[in-house]
Amino acid sequence: MNNPNYQLKTALNQNVQYAAAQPHRLAYQTISAIAAKQSQPGILFLTGFRSDMNGSKATALAEWAQKTGHGLTRFDYSGHGQSDGKFIDGTIGQWIKDALYILDNHTVGKKILVGSSMGGWITLHLALLRPERVAGLVGIASAPDFTEELIWNVISEGAREKLLKDGVFYEPPKYDTEPTPFTKQLIEDGRKHLLLARETLPVACPVRLIHGMNDVDVPWEFSRRISEKVESDNVQIHLIKDGDHRLSRPQDIDWIFKSIEDIIR
Repeated sequence: MNNPNYQLKTALNQNVQYAAAQPHRLAYQTISAIAAKQSQPGILFLTGFRSDMNGSKATALAEWAQKTGHGLTRFDYSGHGQSDGKFIDGTIGQWIKDALYILDNHTVGKKILVGSSMGGWITLHLALLRPERVAGLVGIASAPDFTEELIWNVISEGAREKLLKDGVFYEPPKYDTEPTPFTKQLIEDGRKHLLLARETLPVACPVRLIHGMNDVDVPWEFSRRISEKVESDNVQIHLIKDGDHRLSRPQDIDWIFKSIEDIIR
């Protein structure tokens, strides 16, 4: 019980609060910045598809923020983790609304948005919707437009027919024990939020993109395409040759910390 790491992790799993978003309550947790860091932008972490704020990267970031004194907010989208709602009912549009609600109502000041996979797509939308609140973006294996480019364009014709007929197609599990449902509404709603087909994205803040070249789920070229679309000239891509999609090893996570610190400087 005297292990400081144990005490830190226990503290990080306490004090979960619930935001009264509509139509679902959203679970979130805030770590306040120490006095010396309060003039610096805080961090808002956005998880990936089917992930939650207790995932390995989110937890590592929370531990880092606690140790270094940086302010951090992390949360669960509706249908994820400890938030209300059913995952199968979720859409990109709803999850953007969830993230926007947390940003608008449960954070103050400028934020560095750190997004993992799908979270990288959502951070771009927040930067477009609230440019005055965003101090920078850190994308970890960012997956904008994945519902179209990595699901609809990739699944078999039979899977497409089943999705259109039944409203849902179940993909065999990769990282989880349960199959992943891809719904018709997820695909159709995703088309309303596509970004990579736009000529340009008026995102002017610093952007740091981290991607594994061994990522078989989201090709690293997605990060290159983001860098070409955003208007900011302050863009860097860090490619990890042996990194996979999860980027959860200590050496991978260190690059998240370095990217945040680089933006703060």
